[in-house]
Amino acid sequence: DAVNARVVAAFEAEGADVWYVQGFKEKTLAGLHDPDAYDQIFDVLDVWFDSGSTHAFVLRDRADGTADGIADVYMEGTDQHRGWFHSSLLQACGTLGRAPYRNVVTHGFTLDEKGMKMSKSLGNTVVPQEIIKDYGADILRLWVAQADYTVDQRIGKEILKGTADSYRRLRNTMRFMLGNLAGFEDAERVAVKEMPELEQWVLHRLAELDVEVRRGYAAFDFQGVFQKLFTFATTDLSAVFFDVRKDALYCDAANSLRRRSARTVLDLLFHRLTTWLAPILVFTMEDVWLSRFPGADSSVHLQDMPETPSDWLNPELAAKWVGLRAARRATIAALEVQRSAKVIGASLEAAPVVHVEDAALLAALKSVNFAELSITSAVQLTADPAPAEAFRLPEVPGVAVVFEMAPGEKCARCWQILPDVGTHSHPCTCARCNAALG
Repeated sequence: DAVNARVVAAFEAEGADVWYVQGFKEKTLAGLHDPDAYDQIFDVLDVWFDSGSTHAFVLRDRADGTADGIADVYMEGTDQHRGWFHSSLLQACGTLGRAPYRNVVTHGFTLDEKGMKMSKSLGNTVVPQEIIKDYGADILRLWVAQADYTVDQRIGKEILKGTADSYRRLRNTMRFMLGNLAGFEDAERVAVKEMPELEQWVLHRLAELDVEVRRGYAAFDFQGVFQKLFTFATTDLSAVFFDVRKDALYCDAANSLRRRSARTVLDLLFHRLTTWLAPILVFTMEDVWLSRFPGADSSVHLQDMPETPSDWLNPELAAKWVGLRAARRATIAALEVQRSAKVIGASLEAAPVVHVEDAALLAALKSVNFAELSITSAVQLTADPAPAEAFRLPEVPGVAVVFEMAPGEKCARCWQILPDVGTHSHPCTCARCNAALG
């Protein structure tokens, strides 16, 4: 026991390599036993027993109170099922009566773009340092998050280009929020029930995502978490919410309900997206956070993921907006035909007639400002049968669009084409912009 105590003390002070220091045997046995009566052995007892014992000397006696010595997760490649995972399990079951880990995460191996094993002789190795030098560490982390790590993963220049494109699109989402949250204060906040339907729908999607993100991280499903957040950022936010609300954010009066509601939702989005993505895009989310909240003690990595109220969930509203978005897609597609033909340069030059067969959908469209959703200067909604030449989108049955030019003049401030432009005290403005200018 006395000899073992000296060995332990030496290892704790100087590490395991102290065993190989000249005179270690003599120093350890001095005063206890005759050093000449013992041989010091330099053979490895067993490499798997060695590595399988790591839980005993890495996790126990930690200052953070991990007293039970059980790891939250062991992570290694698929070859460790009969290696480290196995030897750790055997050793811990013998000494603790249980596995030394609560979770095991296994990953495949990294191959080149063609699925070939990397080797120096083939010249197909991809060096992480080179990726970081060319793209930054977060691109490499994002590639990992996008890959299905449960099987072998492929990496190469073309794959990394796609990853970088995903990164840029997500970064632009964060930049849009930062730009439109400048000067935001709590006094601007709007209660959820007072918000327009568009904002309430976004909050519904946030409440849905909150459950999915937490469930995904708990299951180490980084690919699932990122895919859901990326789809939300590009499809729901950039293509719908941001696209529609740019007009209100830029042109409404600062104290308008619509603009304040949009900024309230942007703030709620900001706190969730930054903390949800922080484990993956470590440096980018820190940069985004500090751009809004600078300070020596400020860091996104010191923030918990905010709790999301369950009463944001609104399945009825979400069902309604499935129809609204489908009709919007058909309308935008119809306008794109005219844009491609160079009949119009922007959708605000249009005032389409939208023929809707379903009475419930027609009522839903009339309950919102559909011209605003379609980013047109005006729109006419009707249940009248659509003419044969009307534009139809096959995946949106029952909706047909007839193109019409918007009547009036172009407002110099918001660019909408309206009949009242030029009739107000501020020249070349519509009623809204005239009022916003004071």
